[in-house]
Amino acid sequence: MKFSLKKFSIAPVIALACFPSSAHKTTPEWIDNAVFYDIYPSSFMDSDGNGIGDLPGIISRLDYVKSLGVDAIWMNPIYKSAWFDGGYDIIDYYQVDPRFGSNRDVKRLVDEAHKRGLKVCLDLVPGHTSNKADWFRKAATEGPDGRYADYYIFADEISAKDSADIRKRYLLEDPDSSKLGPWVPTEEAKAGTPSDGKYTGNFYQKNYYPCQPALNFGFANPDPSKPWQQPVDAPGPKAVRREMKNIMAYWFDLGVDGFRVDMASSLVKNDKDKKETMRLWADMREWLDREYPGKVLIAEWGVPEQSLPGGFDMDFLLIHRSPGFKQITRGSVKDKSVGKDAFFEKTGKGAYDKFVEEYGEQYRKSKDFGYISLFSANHDINRLNSEGRDSPDQIKTFMTFLLTMPGVPFIHYGDEIMMRNVKGLPSVEGSREERSGTRTPMQWDNSVNAGFSTAPAEKLYLPVFTDNGKLTVEAQEKDPNSVLNFTRKLIRLRHEHPALANSGEWKSISDPARPYPWIYTRENDREIYVIALNPGGKAANASMPLTGAEKPVTLIANGNVKVKSAADGISLKMPGISSAILRIEK
Repeated sequence: MKFSLKKFSIAPVIALACFPSSAHKTTPEWIDNAVFYDIYPSSFMDSDGNGIGDLPGIISRLDYVKSLGVDAIWMNPIYKSAWFDGGYDIIDYYQVDPRFGSNRDVKRLVDEAHKRGLKVCLDLVPGHTSNKADWFRKAATEGPDGRYADYYIFADEISAKDSADIRKRYLLEDPDSSKLGPWVPTEEAKAGTPSDGKYTGNFYQKNYYPCQPALNFGFANPDPSKPWQQPVDAPGPKAVRREMKNIMAYWFDLGVDGFRVDMASSLVKNDKDKKETMRLWADMREWLDREYPGKVLIAEWGVPEQSLPGGFDMDFLLIHRSPGFKQITRGSVKDKSVGKDAFFEKTGKGAYDKFVEEYGEQYRKSKDFGYISLFSANHDINRLNSEGRDSPDQIKTFMTFLLTMPGVPFIHYGDEIMMRNVKGLPSVEGSREERSGTRTPMQWDNSVNAGFSTAPAEKLYLPVFTDNGKLTVEAQEKDPNSVLNFTRKLIRLRHEHPALANSGEWKSISDPARPYPWIYTRENDREIYVIALNPGGKAANASMPLTGAEKPVTLIANGNVKVKSAADGISLKMPGISSAILRIEK
């Protein structure tokens, strides 16, 4: 059978990128066909009626998670926390926070998930602890010879600029701001009392918020005039690295399958090219493959060409680091940096050229080491059902994109039932208004609090918004045309057709100067799939010449997409806000 996609023409023809993918030898095989489901534990299911989700609640809903067809779960931090930053300010890495249950519940969750063929990954936060952590308190008070002194970065004197930034933060602005310099005074420094030997230093370096002191993984090219800039092989940084391995080993021994690593590129300081950070994770990878083969590491890094050769199995394209990803989806309703319109908005005035260029470059540079991950949303990024995307057909079109791209896709809990990104909510545990809307409780049914909790409504972690009962699992289970059931079909197709899985080749074949519809292909040595996306509100057409008389099969369509084939090719007529997946055998 003669057939060549190189002759496809979408007024005019242009082949933008074609990058075969193969994972590096240490990547577990199950990742090649994996789809992840991410859960914010405080908001998924409350088992004890206190208004906050917990591990027994998640266990009670594992059959639902399995029914989606996903292969793995990633949970945001469950460790004992001070809860200033949604669990990302950790007090004890070895202890589950009591709000979620106990360490025994983690073991039970893992066992129950494994019975259902689901993997479980936790969130590792290696860059910082809470300033309420026992490590930090001892580091700050036991002096420079204390056991934990070099777990953190202390200084008695800082630059005039850094001092000015501290004054701005504490006297003129929000003292909890993540902005304005890397240094934070100890309580004694803020009171004007100098360090007299009782305290390790007047200042400590933060990693994000002032309450999150940076753990000391060392400095690339340390400045000898700044004694607190220790090299990466100094005793303190080496001890911290060992501690991180011990933490991972503890949870691996309970059966956990891997970790998503928060701010993975932030560990080694003054590391502009990230070479020392890459070496650090390569060391972690070597240890992992030797001691715990088959476990996975997922980076929140945003530069796959660095993170994947450095030892991670996958890395996200991050909205704040990826102009291309932002161009098509827009991470925040307040974000106008992509112009007035993102590609996946119904105005039909968006573009995808930056995404294809950026994604293609990262794909080419990292394809031999691991996978690029895209997501529907997450605990920091707005849900799909947000301003500019508010209809079932729009969500289905984006899900078609997400679940037909290479790499490992992540679905944010509730996006599969079209949960709404709610505006105007209060900040809860550091969520700030812009993140509260993507952390609201999972909506299960039309019972009290949408089935999330039996607590009084005012006691809920955040309010529920079901749009009069339409946006619940119960309602969408009953509707064969729901976003939920459409998502299940897409996941099933991805699993059934290897070319649609995580390693199939990808090629964007449409003309970015005429972005609607966007057409790309997935391919292996046996089959070719054509994916057509028209998220704009107006109809759009495309034609694709073939070398023979092959008839494509429409596997799934969102909207009344008309496909006509003849000896000379295929024509597509796509209504506004529609998508389709076609299969062509080689």
